[in-house]
Amino acid sequence: QLVESGGGLVQPGGSLKLSCTTSGFPFNEFGIGWFRQAPGKEREGVSCIAPSGGTTENVDVVKGRFTMSRDNVENTAYLQMDSLLPEDTGIYYCAKPQEKRSCSPRPDDYDAWGQGTQVTISS
Repeated sequence: QLVESGGGLVQPGGSLKLSCTTSGFPFNEFGIGWFRQAPGKEREGVSCIAPSGGTTENVDVVKGRFTMSRDNVENTAYLQMDSLLPEDTGIYYCAKPQEKRSCSPRPDDYDAWGQGTQVTISS
């Protein structure tokens, strides 16, 4: 199970920190992917954090603004989002990959998803 939290409404330039609390699988053996879906658009892989803590940003526009981390004791992953833009608006999801060490940007490579948390960037 994965549960996201931390979404909300912020002004452009603001920050949010999303959390993904997990249970039911060995968290420290799996990467965690972050995805987002804007209204009328397909779900896209934003970023991923490997079990070791190594990170991959899959969307160029978030590089330098989004930072991932994880706490393998608390079984929780985090997505720190800074300098937020209106185009960052969407529902943000965390997901568990089918293969333990995968950090694929493809939604089809993930077999468990959180319910999503709404992020709205607007003045």
